[in-house]
Amino acid sequence: MVSSEQRRKQLAREKYLRQQKRRAEARRKARIRTAAVAGGLVLVLAAGGAYAAAGGLAADDKKKDDAASEPSATPSKAPDPCEKPQKGEPSKKQWDKEPKMSIDTSADYTMTLETTCGDIGIELNAAKAPHTVNSFKFLADQGFLDHSPCHRLVTEGIHVLQCGDPTGTGQGGPGYTIPDENLKAPELKGDVYPAGTVAMANRYNAQTGENRDSGGSQFFLVYKDSKLPPDYTPFGKITEGMDVLQKIAKAGSTPDPQTGNTPPNATVVIDKAEVRKQ
Repeated sequence: MVSSEQRRKQLAREKYLRQQKRRAEARRKARIRTAAVAGGLVLVLAAGGAYAAAGGLAADDKKKDDAASEPSATPSKAPDPCEKPQKGEPSKKQWDKEPKMSIDTSADYTMTLETTCGDIGIELNAAKAPHTVNSFKFLADQGFLDHSPCHRLVTEGIHVLQCGDPTGTGQGGPGYTIPDENLKAPELKGDVYPAGTVAMANRYNAQTGENRDSGGSQFFLVYKDSKLPPDYTPFGKITEGMDVLQKIAKAGSTPDPQTGNTPPNATVVIDKAEVRKQ
């Protein structure tokens, strides 16, 4: 017969093991989220969470990352909800340095993404993220984002669609980098990027503190509140097209063992990107 004291110790042991299991699972999910954003952020924007986009939601590193391959999404058998891309080839342009500041930081700017799945309208924050908005104005004017695929959809841990890489691999960019901005934005309460946020992917590694200011052209669109550390420049807010993102998310994603990405099952291509001063 088991004594009351033995039973008490047994229950305490079982409780301890349950707690350890929950903590391990929480750590695992946190790693997935961070790897997704860095893109390799992770961020994307990276896999399993675009955790977009290196170390989190970042643009992917040239090297494959264990974190990037860790996230997984269950393939969906839903039909492709998007149209065929317009004729045209993704840009191969590259620049040695960030473009000169040419925007009016006191003015209002918007970005429209005409995609194969529908239009997405974005209100840009030139006052709080001037380098980022200036860069996107430049890239849009150069046609850099036109005909580029959105290469990562994260449906577990965080909920983001990562775009901005003409190569579609998560490794591409404009050749230059821009500084991180607006990381103390009041809307990022509790380390949560709210649904509708548009933020930069990068290669920042929070554990080592390396690769700050490593954003390029990759960015992620948050379609559902996502818990992420405030390491990714929030530079815009979706004003139109949340239904488009929901449609894309519903179609799911399929892991690509070659790139470590989780590309959307939907054919998501930016046919045309345009940034306008209001």
